[in-house]
Amino acid sequence: MKAVRVHEFGGPEVLRYENVPVPEPGPGEVRIRIEASGVNFVDTYQRTGAYKGELPFTLGMEGAGAVDAVGEGVTSVQPGDLVAYAMTRGSYAEYAVVPEHVLARVPATSNARQAAAVILQGMTAHFLATSTFPLREGHVALIHAAAGGVGGLLVQIAKRCGATVLATCSTEEKAARVRRLGADAVIRYTEVDFEAEVKRLTEGAGVHVVYDGVGQATFMKGLNCLRRRGMMVLFGAASGAVAPLDPQVLNAKGSLFLTRPTLGDYVATREELQQRATDLFRWMAAGELDVPVDRAFPLSEVAEAHRTIEGRKTQGKLLLVP
Repeated sequence: MKAVRVHEFGGPEVLRYENVPVPEPGPGEVRIRIEASGVNFVDTYQRTGAYKGELPFTLGMEGAGAVDAVGEGVTSVQPGDLVAYAMTRGSYAEYAVVPEHVLARVPATSNARQAAAVILQGMTAHFLATSTFPLREGHVALIHAAAGGVGGLLVQIAKRCGATVLATCSTEEKAARVRRLGADAVIRYTEVDFEAEVKRLTEGAGVHVVYDGVGQATFMKGLNCLRRRGMMVLFGAASGAVAPLDPQVLNAKGSLFLTRPTLGDYVATREELQQRATDLFRWMAAGELDVPVDRAFPLSEVAEAHRTIEGRKTQGKLLLVP
């Protein structure tokens, strides 16, 4: 079968589209014929070595497709079932073997491409808005990179929760999309200072929570946007890693809270994973959650897909299709 492998850390040019043996499922494992896999920033971190892994390895942290074979002891799925998964590496391939407990069933109302587009980023947005800082009516949230995959979903789920959403993005084209998703105010950070604009929009009060997947370029100014006892939710580092922080900074800026959550800790049980996935698929089927696919690249064009996501040229999800 074909797979995208990393033999050395580096830029998109290190990605190898090559032949590897079809994997066999062991006890408690399921083999999936991948119909679509999602491209995420975490994939670029793994490719560059920012997140270390033992070389060589197959990239890809989410995928969707039909169950092809099951290992001993698997009882919840059978060959032919449509499933999706996240947080298990190896989806940049024609087939992947994953543990049974990471699988979410895809209902008949969705297809594999829709499932691959929403499973990782959607569950991320879900836990950020409903668990890390449970939003409700009266809360004001600042969401960075709101035109991106997680950002656009987070805007929509935050509005479902009743929050007022201030959203940042770069271009007017992206701003128009973010407004359509429901943001109450859109700040084009290329045109205005987002910190000053947040202070103006909140009449100096600041926001209750900042959702920051950008990192280095926005982090410190984001702290300045928080009101007393507000929370900084740092969930990514698209612009680079945040420098070490003296905890006294949080004290000085108003007894702030800082967290660096990861999806794995919010889908720690099969039940929690399925509940988040079920919410997402239900909202999509009802037309209440827009999950746009920016582009679907052939698996062989993976390097271009990585250049696209790193160049912040997306308005929605990037997929790879074997």
